[in-house]
Amino acid sequence: MPSRILYIEDNIDNLILVRRVLASVGYEVLEATSAQEGIRVAARCLPDLILVDINMPEIDGLTATVQLRQLPGLENVPIVALTANVMKGVLDKAEAVGCDGYIAKPIDVDRLPEQVSAYLSGNGRSTLGT
Repeated sequence: MPSRILYIEDNIDNLILVRRVLASVGYEVLEATSAQEGIRVAARCLPDLILVDINMPEIDGLTATVQLRQLPGLENVPIVALTANVMKGVLDKAEAVGCDGYIAKPIDVDRLPEQVSAYLSGNGRSTLGT
């Protein structure tokens, strides 16, 4: 059974790109276009990994991460921030709310599958807070 990846992202072009890249290597990709929808999908489907955009309207990815970490069954699911804002202060906040690491945007489509695989195996290299 393929690993289930939930991608929470309000930019449709980014959603399509990540879905195509990850589906092409066998992952099942679940999508949500808002934090609220992502929290509902995560609670219902219990993904193996959650990718969350930091900058979203209404509820941002950091607030969503706090809420995701409170859901039964998701306490140990890796949550990885996808962000173009890789400044130390933002990454420190991401770590503080429960993100396991980050992947910088723009996404490197050649590296994304290996990055996702590393987080799924527990070998994701968190560069948060550094």
